[in-house]
Amino acid sequence: MSKRERRERGPRGDRLTVLGQSAWTTACVYIAFVLAGAGVGWPVALLADWLVTLPWAPLQGPAELVASIPAPWLPAAGAVTGLALGLVAQHEQLVIRLSDDRVVLTRKGRAQELSRDAVATVFRDGKQLVLLGHDGGELTRQECDLDVGRVAGAFTEHGYVWADDDPHKDEFRRWVPDTPGLPEGANAVLKARQESLEKKSSSDDVRELRAELARLGVVVRDEKRRQYWRTLRKAGPAVE
Repeated sequence: MSKRERRERGPRGDRLTVLGQSAWTTACVYIAFVLAGAGVGWPVALLADWLVTLPWAPLQGPAELVASIPAPWLPAAGAVTGLALGLVAQHEQLVIRLSDDRVVLTRKGRAQELSRDAVATVFRDGKQLVLLGHDGGELTRQECDLDVGRVAGAFTEHGYVWADDDPHKDEFRRWVPDTPGLPEGANAVLKARQESLEKKSSSDDVRELRAELARLGVVVRDEKRRQYWRTLRKAGPAVE
């Protein structure tokens, strides 16, 4: 589906490009969630009515509670739940606001603003948009399902350097416990982060540990819950 691309004028009169999901796509997401939620209501009611006739069946208490709810209410409750899920899905979508002197990335209600001068390279890594600084460090890494051609075109039009691939891809090495050559403390953070990845902990926890590694001068990328790392050009002394 098409994505939204809008041209505006910023507060200082500069050109502003806004990239995000189109209104049609957003409407389709809401409709799909509402219909799915409403559709689930009827089978749930039928299942509950069947379970209460089976004394030996588990979950008798919840089944009796659901069976006691008037039939039209369950699809309505499902539709409301679907609408709520649609709101969550929209809240998690990335919106990019680009001008010649700055970029603002907004996702989950959090906005990150970066000046044009701080950004050396922009590229897409799988489903993630990555902005690199001049020292090779990651300024940000955001989930992005927007059309890569539109995103690349918008950044290029505003004077940013777009790369088709990570320019530091060949520098990454797979992390294993007690890997030599890392700054002091990095192995401990990578170990904690590996545990979070394997336990499928919250993305916030994984993101915070990525930020901690960045403060130590280490860039990390993930592939199938495996960590790969490289150090920054200005990283501190390595611990062998």
